[in-house]
Amino acid sequence: MDGSGDGDGAPEEAALRDFRRALYRALGGWSDTLFELSDALLEAGPPVGSVPALSLEPVFRRGHGSLYKALARGRVDDARIRAALAAVRPAEWPAVFAVDASTWPRCDAETSPERGFYYHPSRHSAGQPIVAGWSYQWIAGLSFAPDSWTAPLDVARLSPATDGVDATLGQVRRVADRVGPAGSVPLFVFDAGYDPIALTAGLAQVRAGICVRIRGDRLFYADPVPVPPGTVGRPRRHGARFACAEEASWPTPSAALTCDDPRYGRVEVAAWTGLHPKLQNRGRWVGAHAPIVRGTVIRVAVEHLPRPTARAMKTLWLWWSGPGALDLDTCWRAYVRRFDLEHTFRFIKHTLGWTTPALRTPEQADRWTWLVAAAYTELRLARRLVDGRRLPWERPLTPAQLTPARVRRGFRRLRAILGTPASPPKPSKPGPGRPKGTRRPPRTRYPAIKKTGPRV
Repeated sequence: MDGSGDGDGAPEEAALRDFRRALYRALGGWSDTLFELSDALLEAGPPVGSVPALSLEPVFRRGHGSLYKALARGRVDDARIRAALAAVRPAEWPAVFAVDASTWPRCDAETSPERGFYYHPSRHSAGQPIVAGWSYQWIAGLSFAPDSWTAPLDVARLSPATDGVDATLGQVRRVADRVGPAGSVPLFVFDAGYDPIALTAGLAQVRAGICVRIRGDRLFYADPVPVPPGTVGRPRRHGARFACAEEASWPTPSAALTCDDPRYGRVEVAAWTGLHPKLQNRGRWVGAHAPIVRGTVIRVAVEHLPRPTARAMKTLWLWWSGPGALDLDTCWRAYVRRFDLEHTFRFIKHTLGWTTPALRTPEQADRWTWLVAAAYTELRLARRLVDGRRLPWERPLTPAQLTPARVRRGFRRLRAILGTPASPPKPSKPGPGRPKGTRRPPRTRYPAIKKTGPRV
């Protein structure tokens, strides 16, 4: 048992101890097994090959059969673990958060319900980059420091039966309520594929800003010129045309910024406020009068890319909306740092084995996902508490430069000092097992759900 006080050790060690206790309190049934499973994730040799293999780790003091039972019968309090993740977000980090979804492929799991068809960068089906599986959307805090660490705050499974925009709005509201009441307005950054207009309309009453990448061929319109009193006829809804691909249609920018960056050279940023697109009475607006949704269109042009590439350099177009004043420098840098979340996905998939287990139900996958998010957070909190154990061909790094993989190598020694709030196992006799002569009925098969997104 962990008997150390809250004030023992350095502040980083105290924060890590507090988070481990909060994680344990967030676990319901089978809490001891789930907590030791999370510790085994941090001490297993990379990469994690399977869930039963984690039972071979010394930190896991129970039988291998309890692993899947804990994932099937245990409980995770989503509200408590979200509060624990928000409590350990670094206070010195900016209020900038990346939002992105990642797919858990379950192509051949015909007995797993609630599967849908989602994009996958490396796997294909019928010549298309889509797979059947579960999609999880993450929200993580970003840092402007020269590293790839993030601070996951929320993760939710996007069911095929739910609307993706509504699910995203719910996640953003939850995070904004936790981090937005005091301090600067939180900024949520999205890549292309999200609907910036629907997000702007849905978050109109929320103290949060959004920054979404948009296509380079989008059309927007300014507000119409007011007509003189007494003019007959319906007033115009749209004014001057703004085409991202036609420089001749651009008026004088409302704001501009020019700066030098060591990675991108000279960066020129221009913004036009008060623009809106033409919305049709379809998709989200079917059966209703399409509103006028105003925002700011931002153009970012850089001198060169960070490293030589065969791809043509394209101009970056962003859509911003939110309360308060627009900070152009924060917007373009926040979008660039959004890709740190991609590094987090790669680490939790390839090293922590997030999508490795062959779990049958989505509820089991939800519990496993929370354990992976908590394990990654523990590594970030232990960043300055472990020795940088490097391989012979790796260069030395300072504690501030340690990567998640380097921290994980030294976590075993640190965990021995931290202890564990989990109770030791109680000796018991093996169960009787399945009665002889009985057979399980065939499991129900669930086809993957295919749906088309609403047209906007």
